[in-house]
Amino acid sequence: MVSNDGESRGPAPDRDTVREQLDRILQSGEFHAPDRGRQFLRHVVEEALQGRADALTAYAIGQAVFARGATFDAQSDPVVRIEAGRIRRALERYYLVSGGKDPVIITIPKGRYAPSFEWRARTGATPGEVATVGRQFTRGGDRPLRYRDLLVPVGVPAIFGAIAILALIRPLENYFGTSLVPPTAGTQRAVARIVVEPLGILGARPGATEMARGLNDQLISRLAKLDGIVVVAPVANVSTTPIAAVFNLQGNIAFGEDSVHVQVRLVKSADGTVVWAKRFDQDVAGNKMLDAQDRLCTAISREISEALKTGG
Repeated sequence: MVSNDGESRGPAPDRDTVREQLDRILQSGEFHAPDRGRQFLRHVVEEALQGRADALTAYAIGQAVFARGATFDAQSDPVVRIEAGRIRRALERYYLVSGGKDPVIITIPKGRYAPSFEWRARTGATPGEVATVGRQFTRGGDRPLRYRDLLVPVGVPAIFGAIAILALIRPLENYFGTSLVPPTAGTQRAVARIVVEPLGILGARPGATEMARGLNDQLISRLAKLDGIVVVAPVANVSTTPIAAVFNLQGNIAFGEDSVHVQVRLVKSADGTVVWAKRFDQDVAGNKMLDAQDRLCTAISREISEALKTGG
């Protein structure tokens, strides 16, 4: 017999012996499978014994066992895949509980629906042990040691050894991209990235453009000094240059006769959710525009910092 991995394991059990084993399984109270699961197993075994293992596709099984029509789509209707998983588990349990001395092992390898038939390699072996024994021995005795037999006992320790050496040469966070050391008061990581967008100007007033631009620049300067915030400057062409930010600070400025009104909001860049918004008013009587601008920036930056700490 030639196994799935291409290694010779001796002649396969004959058809009558396989059918006897199938009946033994189906008649056992330890084979926990519903009627259609038993029908599934009998169908795939018989098809394989008749030399039609290559035709055991999900589409063919769906029509033969589950009465699906010609429009059956195995991708949208996973009934065959689900039942195959149940039968694999039921077979594994059967051989562990009551089939430990059965002469023939019937399995359905993962990734396919065609069953596999093997003689038990030694008394009391489980299906998992049969696979291991089948790779180590043939009917003629021990086979030569192959390079893949060394993969786990030699390869895995070698990998961990290489990681340990690299850790001594270079900090692990350089490989994984993040710091493994918890942030302290002096090394606190940024918790928010903010794009400060230009303020819109509502209404016409001499000096309005300069006031809006100055307020924008001062907001960027104030926010950049706050712990836990990284300010990202807006790019020239947003449509072609993506901004890697978490929040956008948007707003507009309007002027009264002796006052200035600023409406701002903090928006999640990912989905446009407004997490915080507020209006700020300042008196500008007596040409104290710069003082009003300073007070507005102080109040806005403080409110944004508190909003981020409390989650909006």
